[in-house]
Amino acid sequence: MAIPLLRDFDIQGKCVLVREDLNVPVADGRVANGARIEAALPTVRHCMAEGARVVLVSHLGRPRPGERDPALSLGPVAKALGDALGRAVKLVDDWQDGVDVGTSDVLLLENIRFEAGEMTNDPALAQRLAGLCDVFVMDAFGTAHRTHASTVGVAEAARAACAGPLLAAELDALGRVLDNPARPLVAVVGGAKVSTKLAVLESVADVADSIIVGGGIANTFLLASGVTIGASLAEPDQVDVAQRIMSRVEVPMPVDLMTAVAVDAGLPARLRPRDEVGSDEMVLDVGPETARRLADLVANAGTVLWNGPLGVFEMDQFGEGTRVLAEAIASADAYSVAGGGDTLAAIEKYGVAEGMSYRSTGGGAFLEYLAGETLPGVDVLERRTVASNRQ
Repeated sequence: MAIPLLRDFDIQGKCVLVREDLNVPVADGRVANGARIEAALPTVRHCMAEGARVVLVSHLGRPRPGERDPALSLGPVAKALGDALGRAVKLVDDWQDGVDVGTSDVLLLENIRFEAGEMTNDPALAQRLAGLCDVFVMDAFGTAHRTHASTVGVAEAARAACAGPLLAAELDALGRVLDNPARPLVAVVGGAKVSTKLAVLESVADVADSIIVGGGIANTFLLASGVTIGASLAEPDQVDVAQRIMSRVEVPMPVDLMTAVAVDAGLPARLRPRDEVGSDEMVLDVGPETARRLADLVANAGTVLWNGPLGVFEMDQFGEGTRVLAEAIASADAYSVAGGGDTLAAIEKYGVAEGMSYRSTGGGAFLEYLAGETLPGVDVLERRTVASNRQ
């Protein structure tokens, strides 16, 4: 369903309240990774260029509701955002009775999770947020799966509400993968447990031509294939699920594996044929022949969806599978969408960002969208569209 977009609104001279996801790591009072700030800049610059009065709202971390934790202040974010924009961004704590913002100015409200009613979607807080603006812009895909006052409540209460460029781009990218992908579609799903990504695996199995599994998930699939995996992390109670997935879609199994007796950066990796994993060994990565085969599979794909590494890539001796896969995705002609914290960390570690067609800023929202779940922060915009069309 079409949702209203910021580009369709005349915002000159109007106050826009933009919900961004500026939940970035902060260390020693400074932003340690500004990727989410960079992702938000096009939206902010568009609003400034159109002569709007810009108020930004975001959360940072998980403070206790109603408590103002100085360690989780958005002060460092305001500083980093101002540096990126080339102008000061004022942090405003006392905004409940309104804000004073001039044309093309940018204000940032203090951590919205300092407000007791944010995470409970308190109508009074939503109304106060809506009262700040002429147009509410939902641009935080990373929080679109949350029914909070700053994502859903304000969108319901505001005079007008729309999707910002970042949210629209996320939905477009994922729609291109799930709704009408270039074939073949290869999905990469890694992680510790099948149970945590069961809905994703089930949903992706409906559209993918192949699913590459990694991490503890791959170990469970190995068990389901009758392979002995020693002391590896796995979920025996999910073997039937793995077998069901494999009956619906191609799931290439490793032919060689990298093992160790513990997850320890000081231990060397041992190369083992798939059927020769020792009883005391843990499978921590795929072997080089498997990595080559998976790279070939990706090289011939029309679309690649990547969520999760193949092994314990944080340790170099168990990261070769993920590195080879990352480089193969980056060099492939396929349209590629990558998301999830570990995936983005791997992309950064192996320097392959430029080769990815799209990198999602969402974590939980990315997974829920892949699983076919309704995102409340998007659904509210769709509902407003339906209501407007009926008038």
